[in-house]
Amino acid sequence: MSRLSGTLLCLVLAIILLSGSFPVGESAIGVNWGTISFHRLKPSTVVDLLKDNKIKRVKLFDADPGSLTALMGSGIEVMVGIPNEMLAALSSSTDASDLWVRQNVSRYVVKGGADIRYVAVGNEPFLTSYSGQFQSFVVPALLNLQQSLVKANLAGYVKLVVPCNADAYESSLPSQGAFRPELTQIMTQLVSFLNSNGSPFVVNIYPFLSLYGNSDFPQDYAFFEGSTHPVTDGSNVYYNAFDGNFDTLVAALNKLGYGQMPIVIGEVGWPTDGAIGANLTAARVFNQGLIKHVLSNKGTPLRPDAPPMDIYLFALLDEGAKSVLPGNFERHWGIFSFDGQAKYALNLGLGNKLLKNAKNVEYLPSRWCVADPSKDLTSVANHLRIACSAADCTTLNYGGSCNEIGAKGNISYAFNSYYQLQMQNAQSCDFDGLGMVTFLDPSVGDCRFPVGVNDHKSSLAFRSCHRWTTIWTSILGGVWFFLML
Repeated sequence: MSRLSGTLLCLVLAIILLSGSFPVGESAIGVNWGTISFHRLKPSTVVDLLKDNKIKRVKLFDADPGSLTALMGSGIEVMVGIPNEMLAALSSSTDASDLWVRQNVSRYVVKGGADIRYVAVGNEPFLTSYSGQFQSFVVPALLNLQQSLVKANLAGYVKLVVPCNADAYESSLPSQGAFRPELTQIMTQLVSFLNSNGSPFVVNIYPFLSLYGNSDFPQDYAFFEGSTHPVTDGSNVYYNAFDGNFDTLVAALNKLGYGQMPIVIGEVGWPTDGAIGANLTAARVFNQGLIKHVLSNKGTPLRPDAPPMDIYLFALLDEGAKSVLPGNFERHWGIFSFDGQAKYALNLGLGNKLLKNAKNVEYLPSRWCVADPSKDLTSVANHLRIACSAADCTTLNYGGSCNEIGAKGNISYAFNSYYQLQMQNAQSCDFDGLGMVTFLDPSVGDCRFPVGVNDHKSSLAFRSCHRWTTIWTSILGGVWFFLML
């Protein structure tokens, strides 16, 4: 979707408000590119992956120089992010906001540079779990950053947004949607700012989390194939959670007087592993259903024929170093595995009928670390504790793709995960003589024993979101049930 200049967009919005209609346009499909991974692909490889799959929009969670440099000249529209922890400094100092814009926007928005269209100011800063710690910084940070964009002559091109979690609003029925009472004032200020500057409202919607967190949630209501448990709201009937959630936001915006504000879905997706219901089939059905639903341009009951402006799938790649505190599925949201290989058949509606794999991936040698079958493994528990507190063992847990490979298989998987994390260092497969290197792929069925990729500055700098804390919480994620030999 083409973006209008600030002046023209303000004029269009004024006409819309007077006419009471909503602009009809075709939704665009983008992706979230996260980098919390033990083995990061080269940024240039990821950009080639985006281009090969004709993905024209990408959302970052920071302003990583490597990623932005690789995106220069690609023609891909970019949303860069500012972590919540930076909001206090940016809210209190225009010098800080000027510096941030110079270093992370102006230097890249040049001829042949990165096409930065949005700056995400914080990430879900109004989460209830944050207890308001970032709340007072959001609007002042927006105002300072807007001034900085004006100084840089970029305010008409680069728009500021604030990605919000769906817990910012609430209601038992979509038409009764309202922002949480304690957010009413700040949301009024936020949407007024967004409206004045031609920015959309960005929201993250996760039907999977509704299903995962509520045993009474109707499973078919999370998808787009129709539901035997539809929600009736007056004359409107909702057959999927996405539309119900979206219209709850529409109603909340309408209560503030901004019912026509454009909406962008900042994150939406389905994990493929790490929990019951998180699998390849469910992820394919959800994401394909979502894409078909959105690109049909049917809209929702409260916005007929007017789908979201853009949708960013969560996520492009698996991120094996994310916290598992909310659930082991957190490391498995990608439509591609960590090495850029498509997990399932998916038509993004962008010209290719199927996903195309990453090319020229620099893998480590094809070798794996497994438990030595000739050794007594009764003393293996401490080694597993070390391996799984550092590497990713989430697929071994209940509901995971490697949950049924047996005790020795579990040990081998843990050993190999640690071995690949350590870049196949020979000593990392010793485990007091219990491990051995093999050149035969030990993968079993859907349980894939990975081979690492040549590391590109693996990032363990966790982004500001309720889902990320620290890697050591993997110990608390329930990985020890499989130690019972």
